[in-house]
Amino acid sequence: MKRTRIHREGRNAIVLITLLIFVINVPIYLFVQPHWVFAIPLILTALLLVFVTYFFRNPVRVLEVDDPNFLIAPADGRVVVVEPVEENEYFHEKRLQVSIFMSPFNVHANWYPIEGTVLVSEHQKGRHLGAWLPKSSTENERSLVVIETPSKVQIALRQVAGAMARRIVTYAKAGQLSKRNHHLGFIKLGSRVDMYLPLDTEMFVAVGEAVRGNETIIGRLSD
Repeated sequence: MKRTRIHREGRNAIVLITLLIFVINVPIYLFVQPHWVFAIPLILTALLLVFVTYFFRNPVRVLEVDDPNFLIAPADGRVVVVEPVEENEYFHEKRLQVSIFMSPFNVHANWYPIEGTVLVSEHQKGRHLGAWLPKSSTENERSLVVIETPSKVQIALRQVAGAMARRIVTYAKAGQLSKRNHHLGFIKLGSRVDMYLPLDTEMFVAVGEAVRGNETIIGRLSD
């Protein structure tokens, strides 16, 4: 049976909401009549706590693969883009873009898709357009992480903020190793993760397919 924990990014939020439940509901219970009125804010605040706890769930996923060129989905969600594009922020050449859109109900932890060395990790300010829009990849607030594999192939990932996602957390640091089964970062509320791959990458997923972070093999880098 798979275990699920609470992600460290959500612990403070859960503590604050728990305190909020007491601050709101205890005075209502003590001073408001009739007592049944107390049930309304109690139910609403309890539902908020349940949602936040669910949102920050952190399932334990360990994937063993025998091919170092396999690319693993970096996030839960649905594939919304698989197409060649001009990548003009780092590579300045045509790359295969693969984008995964995360709804507020998906797991929002992000994993490394492949092993290698982190060459670049930087945050870029921007807008907060709907993450499903194509131009959100280049206009929204985002982070860029570039990984070089042991065979010297470079791939890039973008964590993209959306209309609701206002905070991107990136754990990757330049010079660190990217390791399978390790978190790359976390995005709060709905958003997307873009990958920029070599054009000859063999893809195993198509637009519209649902994927699971650190479980679904989405493609394979060419030898």
